[in-house]
Amino acid sequence: MNRLFDKQLIKLRTRLIKMCSIVDEQVDLAVKVVEDADTGLAALIVKRDEKVDEYDIKIDKICQKILALNQPIAMDLRLIMSALTINTNLERIGDIAVNIAENFMLIGKRPEFFNRIKFSSMAVIVRDMLKNAIDSFIENDAGLAKRVIYTDDRLDKLNVENHKIIIDIMKENKDYIEDAVAMLVICRQLERIGDHATNIAEDVYFIVEAEMVKHNYEKLIMKDDDDDE
Repeated sequence: MNRLFDKQLIKLRTRLIKMCSIVDEQVDLAVKVVEDADTGLAALIVKRDEKVDEYDIKIDKICQKILALNQPIAMDLRLIMSALTINTNLERIGDIAVNIAENFMLIGKRPEFFNRIKFSSMAVIVRDMLKNAIDSFIENDAGLAKRVIYTDDRLDKLNVENHKIIIDIMKENKDYIEDAVAMLVICRQLERIGDHATNIAEDVYFIVEAEMVKHNYEKLIMKDDDDDE
């Protein structure tokens, strides 16, 4: 393995980790916009999205350069292939953080029914999923990646419960419909962040274990059960 190739891989990982850090903070800020009704943070999130887009382009370029100039194999090839999709998922999470902030700006304050919905519970799970997905990449930890994948089902169920609660709120009081629709959209966007975090975790599992788990959770679960025997 030549030294230039090693340097390119290090640069790729460094840029991806930086992208992870920026996007993770964007999600944290978006949650604070809603929970603290801090509309001032919304403008900051929108401004910082330029940095996310900048790293998105840089990571795509270095992946293309490595593939064009080298013939990576095994784990190195899996890293480069997965870096492209991880980068895409991170960029989309950054966009969702902006969307959450902008949607909250439409109502400008926490609705009176805020404590009845599951936003905060969903936010805790989503932030943990994203942080664990990022850590699994940084540490090459397939076990942590699996934890993210398993958690997605719990988030989906919570989102379904939340949807029903918000629909009931709209039925109870028509004056709440506009705010309820905005919170319905915001919570759905939280759930989408969880989906993208899961995609990242699946890519990490592929990098480390050379095994695809996308759309194949049952096989992964059965494998764990077999290992315990």
